Amino acid sequence: MFDAKKNKEGCIEFIRDFFDKNGKDCNAVIGISGGKDSSIAAALCVEALGKDRVIGVLMPCGEQEDINDAYLLVKTLDIKYFEVNIKESVEALKNAIPFEISSQSKTNLPPRIRMSTLYAVSQSNNGRVVNTCNLSEDYVGYSTRYGDAAGDFSPLCNMTVSEVKQIGRLTVLPDTLIDKTPIDGLCGKTDEENLGFTYAVLDRYIRTGEIEDKAV
Repeated sequence: MFDAKKNKEGCIEFIRDFFDKNGKDCNAVIGISGGKDSSIAAALCVEALGKDRVIGVLMPCGEQEDINDAYLLVKTLDIKYFEVNIKESVEALKNAIPFEISSQSKTNLPPRIRMSTLYAVSQSNNGRVVNTCNLSEDYVGYSTRYGDAAGDFSPLCNMTVSEVKQIGRLTVLPDTLIDKTPIDGLCGKTDEENLGFTYAVLDRYIRTGEIEDKAV
């Protein structure tokens, strides 16, 4: 049985310990998408370090339909934030490459530009970058190498999606952020549509080895 309270306390202690060893006066810098992972990771950092040591970075690529969720997050946590639209940077790089890059390259370019942006903000603000990936995503490789898979510390990496959501319910976050349908914001599909199975099925398999559909 997953003990959400105990694991939440463990996450907070892990964050504090990381900063004690890697910069006692440093700030946690986190990309804010409006999704559950960045929201919950940000909330844990606020509890661990205080709101004055957490900096959010909103990075729409042109128009972002759900950016109001990102605004809701930074308002709820009352943290400092910057908004950096990466569209011009993405387009400039695509235009600078002397051939048509592949569709996969186009899909993964924005998260890599976002990570470069996060490190630019972090190094200019005495920061450490938060990796917001969870165990379920890492287990099946559902992330962008050198994109959202990068970071200096990863508070959610040992928890499945369902466990992360349980942790989230012990924070100040509204349910609308915790229960938001996971979507990468890159290809127009939800995570589960891309994967071909639900996180509930994946999480059960990770923790128990049990699954009905052997093809999956």
